[in-house]
Amino acid sequence: MSFTDDLKRSLGFEETDSSSKWKDEVSNIFDSVRDAIKPKENHNAPQGRPQQQYRPTPKVPQDPTAPHPRPTPVYDDYDDFVIVPEQSYYEIVLIRPKSIDDINYIVDQVLEEKNPVIVDLSFLERESSPNFKLARDKINQMRLKYGAQVLLLARSEDKNLIIISPKKVKVLNKG
Repeated sequence: MSFTDDLKRSLGFEETDSSSKWKDEVSNIFDSVRDAIKPKENHNAPQGRPQQQYRPTPKVPQDPTAPHPRPTPVYDDYDDFVIVPEQSYYEIVLIRPKSIDDINYIVDQVLEEKNPVIVDLSFLERESSPNFKLARDKINQMRLKYGAQVLLLARSEDKNLIIISPKKVKVLNKG
């Protein structure tokens, strides 16, 4: 062998037995990683339902008295898990009723359209006591007959805010 052949081989331009072994080892590692990542097929699983697979937990020396973590499930097929809501969005109406027609509009929004409504009853409370009592009775009927939720948001001298939501829209008081 000449000096140039030794130089080419040392720089990697010519393959030797040791460099080909190294390349084979690297390709074997890549193949094993690819096989580990690729989902396995279960021919015994019923057709039509997505198969739940688990990623293996890494082999790390652990305390034998420590609890073992559960494997993480892998879901390959998300088509069967799509949840379609009854409504794609909810309009939240803010209204200050001044007449019985406005109260009927609120009832229609909650019961027919299934939208939550924020209502300021301060005007009816100050200006029209009979209409305020009628609005209170209609709100109570929505709660008792249709399961609507009513939550007081704020009450002051100039505001009396409540939110009325249909049965399917949950309103939680966290404070």
